[in-house]
Amino acid sequence: MILARVLAYLPLVLLTACHSPSYDAVEEEHGNLTAFVNPLIGTGDATTPSSKKFGGGNYSHAQVIPGVGFPFGMTQWTPQTRVSEAHCLAPYYYADTKIQGFRGSHWMSGSCTQDYGSMTIMPLSGKVIPDVKQRASSFSHERETAKANYYQVFLDDYKVNAEVTAENHSSVLRFTWMTNSAKYILINPNSDEGQGFVEVDTARNEIRCYNPVHRIYQGLGEPAGFNGWFVIKLPEKITDFGVWKGDSILSGVTTVKNEKNIGAWIKLSQPAGESISLKVGASFTSFAAAEDNLEMEIGEHNFDYVRKEGRQIWNHVLQRVDVTGGTDKDKEKFYTALYHSMLLPRQFSDDSGTFPKFDKQYQTETDKTFVYYGDFSMWDTFRAEHPLLDLLQPGRSHDMMESLLEKGFSGGWLPIFPAWNNYTSEMIGDHAVATLADAAMKGIIDLTDDDYELLRKNAMETPADSADYINGKGRRALTSYLKYGYIPLEDEVKDAYHHREQVSRTLEYAYDDFALSQVAGLVGERKDKKLFRKRSMNYKNVFDPTVKSVRGRHADGAWSKDFDREKSASFISEGTPWQYTWFVPQDIGGLMKLMGGEKEFNHQLDEFFAKGQYWHGNEPGHQIPFLYNYSGQPWKTQEHVAQIRHDEYSNGPGGLSGNDDAGQISAWYVFSCMGLYQVCPSVPEYVLFTPAFDKITLNLENGNKFTILAPGASSGKLYIQSVKLNGKVYRKNYIRHSDIVKGGVLEMKLGDTPNKKWGTARSDRPFSLEW
Repeated sequence: MILARVLAYLPLVLLTACHSPSYDAVEEEHGNLTAFVNPLIGTGDATTPSSKKFGGGNYSHAQVIPGVGFPFGMTQWTPQTRVSEAHCLAPYYYADTKIQGFRGSHWMSGSCTQDYGSMTIMPLSGKVIPDVKQRASSFSHERETAKANYYQVFLDDYKVNAEVTAENHSSVLRFTWMTNSAKYILINPNSDEGQGFVEVDTARNEIRCYNPVHRIYQGLGEPAGFNGWFVIKLPEKITDFGVWKGDSILSGVTTVKNEKNIGAWIKLSQPAGESISLKVGASFTSFAAAEDNLEMEIGEHNFDYVRKEGRQIWNHVLQRVDVTGGTDKDKEKFYTALYHSMLLPRQFSDDSGTFPKFDKQYQTETDKTFVYYGDFSMWDTFRAEHPLLDLLQPGRSHDMMESLLEKGFSGGWLPIFPAWNNYTSEMIGDHAVATLADAAMKGIIDLTDDDYELLRKNAMETPADSADYINGKGRRALTSYLKYGYIPLEDEVKDAYHHREQVSRTLEYAYDDFALSQVAGLVGERKDKKLFRKRSMNYKNVFDPTVKSVRGRHADGAWSKDFDREKSASFISEGTPWQYTWFVPQDIGGLMKLMGGEKEFNHQLDEFFAKGQYWHGNEPGHQIPFLYNYSGQPWKTQEHVAQIRHDEYSNGPGGLSGNDDAGQISAWYVFSCMGLYQVCPSVPEYVLFTPAFDKITLNLENGNKFTILAPGASSGKLYIQSVKLNGKVYRKNYIRHSDIVKGGVLEMKLGDTPNKKWGTARSDRPFSLEW
């Protein structure tokens, strides 16, 4: 059973590799890296400089939770301080003073979306209290422990020590009462729509519940076509039990469903000081699958065994990066960021390989050739999160790319931002194309002709059926984009959650077209490659050289009035025109020409930072600090990245500068600490700069090691003087993905003053369409 469970967990590529050491050997060689993971980082109000300047409202929270489970697991278990599955409401916030229970959650870590298909378990003393807020217990952070594989808290009001550990689809909750009062466990499906179900099965000593999932964004409120299914197994005979609906407590009743505020309760007989452990299985397909997942993953094993196994699994993935130098606090920030980058996308398939079909109503499919993943926050994660997984976990990344393609073929269109297993058309761009292109360019996935046609369809067609378009299929405003070469202000993009944002859409579509041209080249479609390369220049159509910024444009070519590039505008997505001006990752050289040349480009970039316009808490500008590598002044990249690492990340609850968005802000930090960043996904190369540690070793999935040596980095030496790759002088200020994955040593000699000659020659700069 243990072998079967491990096989179900590991990516397919690892099953055929001979490079994976035993978990005990990993811990012996690399230590217990989970000791450096603090899931409470980011659970409070952001305290960083850019969050104070640009944040507010939902932007002031990282929206992460102290979730327990395996990396990328289906269900995370978290303490619950907020009851609803409402939009932009995470289950846990550090500032809250009461815990309402322990939730089997499908919250998209770091997001402003929704939880879904969840359920909550709460231990009580004294009497049954159905109302979630009324039964909440006081707690203190001094009696709270949060790790990747374990959560513990003491519930002051009920004198209960609560502990949670979990795997992919299963968990164990252990409760110890320190009182002789009557003891209860309450279970409720968290259906805001009043459509949940819960049943007490005394014959099997089980409680079963499900919570139907509903969509937001396009298709708001419609059924998503699957449920969160849970089976809770108890170790003792259930004799005293009941359900509730609303405020009515019904003793001896076994089932309740489709009512607001429903749940089940059982009364326990444990004496004070004795623990009881509940085992929970979860699935998105059925009760039977939830039970099978539980049996395969945990079976007869106890809490401590599962907790240890969780630690070993996390150490296995965290040791992909070993760092030397710096303080324990530095390592805590780094490994917590690495942890946050390994939560999404989540595994949707059961251990059997069965998963709910995308964009379908209660249909399932079984495919054991890959693990099916869901919840892709594509607008955010194409930038650094997916490139990080490509580098550290290419086997898993392969399965994620297969999952995107599976979704596209199931629904007929490659999804833009697939979440809760449906189209959403959330945010802008078409970045599943870019993510697939990047993986293909790195050799992680081989795209077939049919795959290419699926990607191409998004760039060339709009659904003929308006209902499909409204449902979220296809690029928004593609007709205008193809007609004008940009999206004019007259097209308000009404059939999208984000209306308007025409300039940002134009810039992102131009980049996506470039990424598609890369795929066209791979599959031998020369005409398409030429077509999409031409379209990738559409960014020029929204750049106004008189203000050296992108700007809203009308259908007749006239520029928008009352323009201020430093202020938010309706034609920009979540930012200012000046912040979005720098989003031309495919052609930084061309952008320089539009600005008047390299000197003026650097002047504008200097002014941008000097005026405090860089906003790290939102994704559109994450590539900006690295652009000096393109403009002949790489020492300024070294300065700005170090400053951002220092200012925008800390060890406290406010230590992330904005919504972590499925790990993107954390992945940026991981890359920055390694001295690598991929500015243009689909071009497999990383710009180089000063890392945060003296030595970084990438223990690659193929068995190779790539080591970055930067003596003095952790003690403040900031500037690169010279670089060697495998003992040879290396003048380029970037490195190719292929050079990393074949293993080797990159040596950086650092100093206290800039070397203004290293990496500055045009031939030593990263890729750009126009040089």
